[in-house]
Amino acid sequence: MTRTHEITDLLQAWSRGDSEALAKLLPLVDHELERIAHAFMKKERTGRSLHTSALVQEALASLIVDKPVDWQSRKHFFAIVAWRMREKLVDHARRRLAGRRGGGAEHVNVDDVFFLSNKMSEELDLLDKALKKLARIDQRKERIVELRYFGGFTLEEIAEQLSVSPKTVEREWGFARAWLKREIYGED
Repeated sequence: MTRTHEITDLLQAWSRGDSEALAKLLPLVDHELERIAHAFMKKERTGRSLHTSALVQEALASLIVDKPVDWQSRKHFFAIVAWRMREKLVDHARRRLAGRRGGGAEHVNVDDVFFLSNKMSEELDLLDKALKKLARIDQRKERIVELRYFGGFTLEEIAEQLSVSPKTVEREWGFARAWLKREIYGED
């Protein structure tokens, strides 16, 4: 059995409630999840420590406590985890912005902190709002941006995940970037 099929089989067993499947799955997907988290975190300001493992743990924890997902494939799993990582980063950015606007101070464990500058927090919030608007217009373009920008996937990997040609992904990625730039910054 190939590793791809093994991952898919373990995901489906986990969906059916097999907790041992999750324990077997995590070592097989850990490296890829760290790569995805690193792609998210490298967009943040320089000079800070990367806490990719905290982002991975947050995303996985949200999957474990939510209702079971009917996993279709390993691609489906990685796409959902990347989306959860994006949500965690956006939530953190919004909390940071709320705190800057006078929100209450709270004790935070340094190991759990995502280091976002105020500017990055604002840009991430604007990007999230623009992506939600793009999703209402064209879900595939929004998905391409999410996988490319947040997930760090190549155009070829995205094409495989979405079952379209790499040329289609390249064309839609270019359109989506231009649309987002105009939406966020008002530039043509």
